[in-house]
Amino acid sequence: MISYVAFLRAVNVGGTGKLPMSDLVRLCVNAGLVNPRTYIASGNIAFLSAASEAEVRTALEEKLAAFAGRPVGVIVRSAAEIADVLSRNPFAHQPGNRVMALFTDEALPEDPLARATGHANEEIALGRRELFIFYPDGMGRTRLRLAAEKQGTMRNMNTIAKMAALSSVV
Repeated sequence: MISYVAFLRAVNVGGTGKLPMSDLVRLCVNAGLVNPRTYIASGNIAFLSAASEAEVRTALEEKLAAFAGRPVGVIVRSAAEIADVLSRNPFAHQPGNRVMALFTDEALPEDPLARATGHANEEIALGRRELFIFYPDGMGRTRLRLAAEKQGTMRNMNTIAKMAALSSVV
């Protein structure tokens, strides 16, 4: 069994995509995932599975689409990869709530600012399958928009640290 983390896109954020975490746990169990455990109500879940990352993503997306009546984006990473993202944070000296990892399954752009709009004082660094973004003024004040946001989902380093810990004990 592999320990995984899944991040759902646009769930319980800004009044969109209402999904009680008890329903998410039930959907995960119905998808064959073992010992699903959620963290806060924004679509973060750790679990065990013998399936591949792609198989887990497909199973979750199918269950979520049937439940929500629309596609729900799902990013799946192994627990080891989540711990690695945390350890590779290039902005580790900054507050965890102001540093985000933008997870995507699409290829990362060589220059993440190439198609960006609204860039001010934010700092961006390429990861392996994620972009790291430091928002000095906080996300609530930024006007930065990155092309990768359309297919990915972001979590701050505090949440990533919690998911790394949670997925290490599932």
